[in-house]
Amino acid sequence: MTGFSSFESVQPTILTVPGLGGSGPSHWQTLWEDSRPDTLRVELGMWNTPHRNAWVTKLDQAISRAEAPVILAAHSLGCLAVAWWAELSPQPYAWPVAGALLVAPADVDRPGAPDELRGFAPTPRTPLPFPSILVASSDDPWIGIDRAHSLSAQWGSHFIDAGPQGHLNAASGIGWWEEGQELLNRVIAAGTDRSGRVRPASDARSILAINATEAAQAHYLGR
Repeated sequence: MTGFSSFESVQPTILTVPGLGGSGPSHWQTLWEDSRPDTLRVELGMWNTPHRNAWVTKLDQAISRAEAPVILAAHSLGCLAVAWWAELSPQPYAWPVAGALLVAPADVDRPGAPDELRGFAPTPRTPLPFPSILVASSDDPWIGIDRAHSLSAQWGSHFIDAGPQGHLNAASGIGWWEEGQELLNRVIAAGTDRSGRVRPASDARSILAINATEAAQAHYLGR
């Protein structure tokens, strides 16, 4: 779907990918968009009646329009849109998407999942072709922590247990979510080096495994 070309800019474009219902004014995605000039929302449309192929197409178009390496910051059902984009739009490793922060993915396969989620089932199991961090809460009503850990293993994502923080949204009271910004920076560092060159997968994994844990340790891993 997406056409590729080599990039020159070392400054990535951050694309937020909201989930079901979109992200309101107090959601960390909205606050990041308002405070960071490098951050834009992917307008997926059909926020309350999402359609998998339509969302994947909208995401593909947004990635195609970006003039720099892309970092995706997805939440909830938006994480499934990212996984399906990677499944349906195979890319060379880390280009044009250089990395992703996947927050509180929704479990679309669980029994009794709402109709709005089941349209994204089954969850893709293919490893993502870019470095990523998956952050999950231990008391998220949309996904169990063990299921979230399983998804991270299937997608090849570095896993962070955020402790009991609900769905890691506005209702969680995390506001601008400084810890999330730190993890986003680790994803950016893992995706490309300072000259804008794509890092080998082994180097990216090492950066995520060491630095992402370091960034989250004080806030999450010590709980």
